[in-house]
Amino acid sequence: MLIYLTHQIKTMNKLLLILLSFVFVSCTREEVLSQPQRPLRDSVYVKNAVFEVVYSEVLEQPKWLIYKSTNRPTNVNRGSMDFYTEKDVHTSDSKDYYANIWDKGHLAPAATFSDNMENLKQTFSYLNCALQDQYMNRGEWRLLEEQERKWDDNENLTIKVELQFNPGVKLLTNATVPSAMIKHIYFEKQGIWKCYEFPNTRPFRGWEQHEVKHRH
Repeated sequence: MLIYLTHQIKTMNKLLLILLSFVFVSCTREEVLSQPQRPLRDSVYVKNAVFEVVYSEVLEQPKWLIYKSTNRPTNVNRGSMDFYTEKDVHTSDSKDYYANIWDKGHLAPAATFSDNMENLKQTFSYLNCALQDQYMNRGEWRLLEEQERKWDDNENLTIKVELQFNPGVKLLTNATVPSAMIKHIYFEKQGIWKCYEFPNTRPFRGWEQHEVKHRH
């Protein structure tokens, strides 16, 4: 009889623990669901060792980004490195770039910051990534980046990339496709600016022909 009662008590204790666990999980889930989500921010400023950026969580794209091109040596390569999200800023992600014509376009180029692995990895933050037409990204935009690395053999450059978003631009999942990208390049020794404006479409002109008058 005593053995039977002991068994019954153990069984009841197990059932009680299961019930309490269910109640705890249910309450925790309700608390999480009831917590209000943080509103998306239109302008989030972030600065790190590689770039400074104002990022729009609403657009899920950078609004502008600044970096310096300073003739760094190439010591590491990107290998299979891919972009990563940031825990404190709501950005685009890989779903926005899946099975479409839009590349994960670096604004601060990976090749410019291949002097060490830490800097290279920083360029793969989605804070530094824009929805960029694949033909522009792999064509004239890339060639202009190569030209920057030739220019910085002689003097440091400060480069600001400005993204434009026209009304009615295309939306992918939650990310907004920029309508144009503008590079403002400051030659620090000469004290002069060059400015290049690219519609976010397949280019049919060389990067030199995209030069426009610099607007401060």
